[in-house]
Formats: sequence, C-alpha cells, structure tokens
Amino acid sequence: MKLLDKYIIQKFLTSFFFVVVVLVAVICVIDFTEKNDDFIKHNLSAGTILFEYYINLFPYYANLLSPITVFISVVFVTARLAARTEIVAILASGVSFQRLLLPYWMGAAVISAVTFGLTGWGIPKANKTRVEFEKKYVKNPFRYDARNIHIKIGPRSYVYMESYDNHSNIGYKFALETIDGTVLKRRLTADAISWDSTRRAWHLTPQLVRTFNGPLEVLRTVPARDTTLNLFPKDFGSTYRLSETLTLPELNRYIQQKIDRGADDTQIYLSEKYERYAYPYAIFILTTIGVILSARKSRAGVGGQIALGFVLAFVFIIFVLLSRNLAQVGDMSPMLAAWVPSIVFTTIGVVLYRYVPQ
Repeated sequence: MKLLDKYIIQKFLTSFFFVVVVLVAVICVIDFTEKNDDFIKHNLSAGTILFEYYINLFPYYANLLSPITVFISVVFVTARLAARTEIVAILASGVSFQRLLLPYWMGAAVISAVTFGLTGWGIPKANKTRVEFEKKYVKNPFRYDARNIHIKIGPRSYVYMESYDNHSNIGYKFALETIDGTVLKRRLTADAISWDSTRRAWHLTPQLVRTFNGPLEVLRTVPARDTTLNLFPKDFGSTYRLSETLTLPELNRYIQQKIDRGADDTQIYLSEKYERYAYPYAIFILTTIGVILSARKSRAGVGGQIALGFVLAFVFIIFVLLSRNLAQVGDMSPMLAAWVPSIVFTTIGVVLYRYVPQ
C-alpha cells in the first residue's frame, strides 16, 4: 500500500464515519421528538431510553443509510481533492484512473465487510432489544385477529382453528387433519386447545377422532389430554419488524419453516435475506460512481457535487424501497428485487465510466 492509498483511505473512512454520526444523530433527535410523549407516558428514565432504545437504534439507521453516507463521503473527499487540483497532479504523475480507484475500493471493502457482519449478526441482535422496546412502550398492544387459520405443521399434518386468543393462548374450534396426497386419512376435532407453559405442551378438550379407510369411517372419542405439536404460541405472536430481528442463520431457518408450512408471506423474509447480500455490493458501485462524478472540477463547486451525491443516493434508496414493495406483494422475485437497484446503478456506473471524461 502506497502513501497515496493510505491518504485517500484515511480521508474516505474518516469522512464516512463523520457523515454517519451526523446524519444518524439528526434522525435520532427527530425520532425522540416524535416518541417523547410515549416515553413520558410510561415514565421512562433517560438511561432506559438511551441504553435500551437509542444505542440499538443507531446501528440500524447507520446501516439503512449506508448507501447515502458512502456516496456522500466519496463525493466529499474526491471533490475536495479535485478542487485543490490534487487529482490532476495524481493523474499527471502517471497514475491511471483505474489505479486511482483502488484505494476507494479498499475503503469500500472495509465498509462492505463491516456492513455484512452487522446486517447478518450484529444489528439483528440489537434490533431484538429495540423492537421489544417499541412494542412495549410505543406500539399498541398486539392482538391476533386472524380467522379460519390453516397451518401446515408436518409433511401430512394440517392444523385448523376458527380463532386464536394470543393473550390467553387458547385456540377455538380446533382440528388436526392427516392428508395423504389429496385423500383425508384422519381428522381430530376439539372445541378448544390451550398452551400449558409449565409443561410446554398443548391441552386439548375432549376430542372426536374420525379415521377414514376407503369407504369405511371409524369414529371414536378421546378424553381431554396434553399433546405436543409442531406449533407454538410464538407462531401467533406479533411479527412487527420480525425479519429485522433475525440473524442470517435464524432468518434462513425461519424461511425454511415458512416454506415447509406452506405459508404465503415468505417474500418479506426472502427480500430481507437477499438485501443483506446485495448491500455490500452496492457500496462498491456507489463508491465507483461517486469517484467518477466528482474527480473533475465543477463550476458548481464542492457543494454542488455533494448535492448531486445526495440526489443520486436518495434515488438509490427509492429504488430499494420500490423493489422491496414489489417483492412483498408478489409482483417480483425477492432475489431480483434485492438486486435491481445494484443492477441499475451498475449500468449507470459503466455508462459514466465510458463516456464521462476522467
């Protein structure tokens, strides 16, 4: 690593850290003004608010805004170098533009590695505490209000409930069906099913069991009993920001569980998974575009180039939000939706590299 590389990397990472702290601090202040009434209502101490909520909120927003902060940092550093004709001197000394990009890519690699580690493991753990805080002090109490619930709990086993009370953990009009292909083999029904937290098992009221063997049907009654099922009260709990609280291994297991149960809301979690892989790559692309756009002196000055950086970074965020919404409603593959912003900006980067004078 040459002295020039160290100089640019230091400037890049220092600016990135500064921009992250300033932007997230402003957002946290705005967030505090919005939620202050809730904090006062629950008589929360400053220590509780700071250490249970805002300490965990900071990395969440730092990651969410990483495309903006990276782009602004690159534009700010490169535009200042160009304004002082340092870029001209570097290129005039025989350093190619591709070689000039190397220290920026090295800085982007550091940020990408840290981002992937945080999004995969660190931030979800912080989000667990943050989301629980929001559910307890900011959001209204959750009530499970779905009706006519169908859940696949095994290769041939399906559960039905007319309704479920998540406060008392009781399901009503319960049925457990065993289906072989398209043929119903067995059906167990009970008026209610309740969760015993001590035994970690379900208690069924007296049951009526129908067993089918071709045209023959055997009917018998079973007294109240406890049983275990591949079903838990958490399956009826709040899913508020659930995908953000799962580490990458937990997210993979949860997605597989959803697929095994035949759930129709896997797009949300698949989109979250693929975005965690796409974000580090996006950092490289935005870094490259930032250098290309700001390596030349501009009549608008450094301020104009930074403003352009803000605009392009926000356009990227808009692409992310739009593609995410399309994936969640099923209009686009979650994998494609996660990579569309990066694909679009990669194309923009290639065009700029070929046609913008360096």
